[in-house]
Amino acid sequence: MSHKILIIEDEQKIARFLELELQYEGYIVEKVHDGRSGLERALNHDISLIILDVMLPGINGVEVCRRIRQSSEVPIIMLTAKDSTIDKVMGLDTGADDYITKPFAIEELLARIRVALKHKRVAAQRTSNTIRAKNLCLDLDKYLATYNNEQIDLTKREFDFLRYLMENKNMVLSRAQILEKVWGYSYFGDTNVVDVYIRYLRSKIDDRFKEKFIHTVRGVGYLLKDE
Repeated sequence: MSHKILIIEDEQKIARFLELELQYEGYIVEKVHDGRSGLERALNHDISLIILDVMLPGINGVEVCRRIRQSSEVPIIMLTAKDSTIDKVMGLDTGADDYITKPFAIEELLARIRVALKHKRVAAQRTSNTIRAKNLCLDLDKYLATYNNEQIDLTKREFDFLRYLMENKNMVLSRAQILEKVWGYSYFGDTNVVDVYIRYLRSKIDDRFKEKFIHTVRGVGYLLKDE
């Protein structure tokens, strides 16, 4: 599902530029040009992230941020022409997640957006104590693995192994890293045990549900893809 980004920016050329760039990156975009409209949209619509200008008509951006933070933890990146320390401090103190000054490189803003959305996703996973990769879910409290809510029967070692892969999804993990984290420092057995458990997990997940999660990177190790 695409993230929806709300732009609250009174300079219409900048707002339009941001809208086009974000849409090109695959985001759903809404934009408004004053503080009151922005506050209403932020509080009453499902928004993934807000790009918020400080200097706005109606209600300034710092006050908009403060009011949003009273009821929402949506990521907020503040955007302003000012570069003084006091403006940055005020924005961050009222709850902004990040701060970027005009003029800016769009690549930098896009990178900051990706970081903010990633932090939001990780925080949500910690709150619910679940880890997800597409339709695959681990409930860490119940020690339960499911695919589309269908239970997957795993041993404790298989669950711990899958958890490590999912906590580091899209990252290649070497056999040595896996042995250290899943089997512990004291393990001195055959490193082929990793390959054996990879086959177990593929049989119970990839083969059963006809969706490839676990990939081999020859000569390096394994990764679990979530794309």
